[in-house]
Amino acid sequence: MQLIQETPDLSAYLAADEAIDHHHPRVRETAAGLAGEVADSYEYARVAFEFVRDAIAHSQDSGDHRVTWRASDVLEQGTGICHAKAHALAALLRAEDIPTALCYQRLAHDDGSGHAVHGLVAVRFNGAWHRQDPRGNKPGVDARFSLDGERLAWTPDPEADETDYPVLYAEPHPAVLGALRAAPDRPSLWRALPAAL
Repeated sequence: MQLIQETPDLSAYLAADEAIDHHHPRVRETAAGLAGEVADSYEYARVAFEFVRDAIAHSQDSGDHRVTWRASDVLEQGTGICHAKAHALAALLRAEDIPTALCYQRLAHDDGSGHAVHGLVAVRFNGAWHRQDPRGNKPGVDARFSLDGERLAWTPDPEADETDYPVLYAEPHPAVLGALRAAPDRPSLWRALPAAL
């Protein structure tokens, strides 16, 4: 699949916004701590990915009903669904001047009751975008940081009406962000997430 930048301006993929608030002290402090452990931006990107994947609980997996969507809140509370974790990873990467996009998949619910939009990120290295999925591993999911072939949580199945969306967004998709901001708790959010973009 050919990934398509929403805007040709790479600086848009370094910008801060309401959700990807990488100027927030909590984001800066976390980024500085992670950066102190590594020698270069490639290693930083891997360490930041693994931190978000492993240290921030996926709220569906953990049974946490809190809804987070702003990167600083995700880091502060240590929980979030895929979209929130993508915002946190994007903020940590942008804090260290690594262009990062938000991207999405349409996936079927495990119980077959419909579809939901799943969030992930793409990082830019060596003139190319590389998708990464920090949602968190569990039985049957083994996502890994990779600049040499994708190691995502899921591969969409067209026969199940699943798909990869090729657009690389500089900001969270409005339909996703609206659902996150309006939900009083995660069970409500689960019902409100868009089924498609």
